This record gives sequence, structure tokens and C-alpha cells, in this order.
Amino acid sequence: MSETLTGFDERYRAIHARDARFDGQFVTAVRTTGIYCRPSCPARTPKPGNVEFYATSAAAHEAGYRACKRCLPEAAPGSPAWDLRGDTAGRAMRLIADGVVEREGVPGLAARLGYSSRHLSRLLATELGAGPLALARAHRAHTARMLLVGTDLPASDVAFSAGFASIRQFNDTVREVFGMSPSALRARRGRAGAGADAGAEPGAIDLVLPVRAPFDIDGLFAWMAARAVAGVETATATSFARTLALPGGPAWFRLRADRGRVRLEARLHRLGDLPVLVARTRRLFDLDADPVAIDEALARHPELTATVAATPGMRVPGAADPHEMLIRAMVGQQISVAAARTALTRLTESLGERVAEHEGTDRLFPTMAAIAAHGPDVLRGPAARIRAVTGVAALLATGELTLSPGDDAAEQRARLLALPGIGPWTADYVRMRVTGDPDVVLPGDVAARAGAARLGIPADPAGLTAWAARTAPWRSYLTAHLWRAVLAPAVAAPATAAAAVASVGIQAAAAPAPDPTPESDAPPEFREPHRGTRP
Repeated sequence: MSETLTGFDERYRAIHARDARFDGQFVTAVRTTGIYCRPSCPARTPKPGNVEFYATSAAAHEAGYRACKRCLPEAAPGSPAWDLRGDTAGRAMRLIADGVVEREGVPGLAARLGYSSRHLSRLLATELGAGPLALARAHRAHTARMLLVGTDLPASDVAFSAGFASIRQFNDTVREVFGMSPSALRARRGRAGAGADAGAEPGAIDLVLPVRAPFDIDGLFAWMAARAVAGVETATATSFARTLALPGGPAWFRLRADRGRVRLEARLHRLGDLPVLVARTRRLFDLDADPVAIDEALARHPELTATVAATPGMRVPGAADPHEMLIRAMVGQQISVAAARTALTRLTESLGERVAEHEGTDRLFPTMAAIAAHGPDVLRGPAARIRAVTGVAALLATGELTLSPGDDAAEQRARLLALPGIGPWTADYVRMRVTGDPDVVLPGDVAARAGAARLGIPADPAGLTAWAARTAPWRSYLTAHLWRAVLAPAVAAPATAAAAVASVGIQAAAAPAPDPTPESDAPPEFREPHRGTRP
């Protein structure tokens, strides 16, 4: 699959072939049965005259269809279209998944997007076939189904974990969407479908997250291990865990490989935070990417064919917390990954809120208010950079600066570039990780340029920018391959990613570790003294 299917005939051919690559991109509704399915549903292909296609399950619900009990379309990975789309609909979907409608209502969602509630509802209904309330309701139904099938949580806990306001609302929605009661839906899973006894400890969750194959999960664990902030994060070659402040209180979660799948374990202060946590972990590990389309597009270029074959399913790490991501990027400017981790660990030890110890984590990353007030006493380095970091933290703490996965990418970049101490590398790197923009290239990144040279791609900033244009809209994934390319002298089947990445410095460069940013990304007063780390 190289692009999203839009025409009726293309989509019908996909469902006739039961092509699982399109699961999550659209749903197929059958007029004669009143059921909607994922494209790969094993049921007999309906006649073309009986078929309607919808962009979202919410649109199918609104049209009066129920989810298929056989293929469980709600269990498909999320649509990769929301990664590609930077328009209002795509941004709205990311914010809805992050729980904005539950916390702030439709007016809050509309305000974040710069529209009135009425206009936003009209726009989403036209674009996606359902308004924001229906889209949020479909998201709650998906979470409920995931918990009913994947855990042993009591039904009442499932209801509130999924974001429903009452047990009655939960029961009515599940019956309407799936055509059966919650207890009947759970009974259909069989014991093989049950997760661990997540109800053994209050707030405990253990479930499987759907993901599209191929999936370079080893590379993600390696990336996280190289950057883990002690006390907040722990990482191994097969898992990543951390604490996180969620709307309802502090939480802990761990992602680990599980027989080709991704398992999420969590301890939540408030069960209603689960949909938010699932959305953030999916963004953090880029689980809704379309690896087949990305790999096919990149592998067409001879310079990338071997590296794509060596590392299929490359992902671009996202951000669990946008504010934290910006601070980490600013602290890490012009220093190595190891030095940045040391600085961030010192900051967290001094200013992070203490939480119950759980498997090596015992604190939260500092709040923006704490960094603004006490950062000058803890941070080290050039005074101008410390002022820049604490100044940005103050703006984030007061709400004068906003940063979220639902931002317009160009507007976010412009806002960041207007701030002292933030240059193009930092703004683009944050954009890549916070909004999940798949089309970001970092021409000033020394590690990316080293990887480009190794692959036979022009390595000077202008040349790399021009060459990278041919890989649009997947330039973020090109950047990830460039970082990976410097791990070995030749592109071949790579060594264990965790061992390789954990041994390097900035980005993914082999020692001596080049800095991730060009010298011109920040003025001289923001830079550390030269330590001989640049190639």
C-alpha cells in the first residue's frame, strides 16, 4: 500500500482481497445486515450494491450500523491518515484521542482548534461523517471493548476507565455499537482472550495494543534506553517504563514486546485516564504508522533500499508529554545524549515530585512551574541557555505558550522559533515528536548528515534538503534511517539495536558522538565549550 484508498472501486478490491493492510483506514458497512467490518473481515464479500464505506467507525454508528462480532473492527490499529493529516480534522482526531472532549467538552476542543463549536461540528460531520461528540463516543466504545476483551476488570471499572459518565451510558453504548451487552461481549472472547487479572490491584491495567507489522520495536527500546532519565524512566532491550502525570493524577506504565505484539501494563491513579494513556503510548511508539507504505516509498530510492531491507518497520519516537519534550530538547542542545541525560536526571532529582516507587521509578518529570521557579538553581551551562529554558517553562506554566499533538505544525514551529534559544533544529525536532509530523527532515543535524554520507546521499544541509524532498511525505522516517545508518560502517543486517544505540551519543551516531544540532542553531552564548565531540 503506497497511499490511502479513496475511490469505491479501490476500496472494494481491498475488501474482496481481505487485505489487512487497510484495517483502520476505513470501515465497510453492509446495508442488508446493518453491520460494519474492517477490510480484512473473513466473512463473505458483500455485493457492491450493498456496500457503503465510511472513514470512521463513528460515522458508521451515526448511520445506524453495528460493529461486526467476527472481525471486531474497533480492535484494528488507528488510521495512519491522522499522522499524515495536518488539517483541522486530523488535529481534532488527535485531541479527541487525548481526551480533550471528556475534559473540556466540545467548546474546549473547538477553542484549541480556533473555531466555534458549531462550525467545528459542521466541519467534522462533513469531513468524517460524525461530529466531535460522536467521534469521542466511538473512542470510548473502542476502549470499552478493548478492556472487556483484554482484561478481567469488573464491568463498572471498565465503564469509568473508558470515560463513560455512568454505568447506564456504558451499557447503552456497548449495546448500540456492538449489538450485545458488555457481559455478552466479554463472554465471546473465551479464556484465550483474557488478559492478566488486572483487577488484582486497584488501578492496574494489562492489555495488548494493536500494531501494524513490520515493527522495529527493538530500535524503539534502544532509543529509549539511551535517553532514559533515572527515576522517571527505565528501559531494557525488551521493555520501556516510566512515570507520567495524567489529568487524574500520577501514573506508571510499561510497554514490552509480547510475541510480535505490544503489551501495555499500567498503574493509574484514576481509571478514567486510561484512554489518554493509550493514546499517548501509541504516539510515543508510533503504533499507528503504516510501515508497508513507508518502506515501499523509501525503498524505491537505491540509496535507501538496503537500509530499509535491514530495518523494516522503522518508527519515529513520539512524546508522552509535549511540555517535557520541549524542555528535554532545549536542555540537550549542543551536548551529547549522555550529558543531556545527566542534566535531566539532576533536574528531576531536585525538582520532580516524588511518587510511590515502582520497578525503578520513583518520581515525575518536574512541572513547568517548578522548572521556571527553581531551574536556575539546578541547571548548569551557559547562563543564556538556562534563562531560555526557564523562560519557556514559565510560558508553558502560565499557558502563554501552548504545545500539543493537535497543534497546527507550521504555527507551532513559528511560535517556537520566536523564542530565545530555539533554532530550526529544535523547533523541527519538537514538531516531529510532538505532532507526529511524518515529513520532517533535519538538514543541520550532524548525525543525520553523517548517515546521509554513509548512504551516498548529499550530506551538506542544502544538498540533503533537496534530496530529501523526493521522499516526501515520509521525511521523518528518512531521518530515522539516516540516524540508524551511522551505527555500522556499512548498511547490512544490523547488530542488536539496543546494544548499538545504547553505546552512542547524540541521536544515533557512533562514537565519537557528533552533536545533534548545527553550531548555528543557537547563538554563541547558548553553546557549551567545544569538547572535541564533533567529527
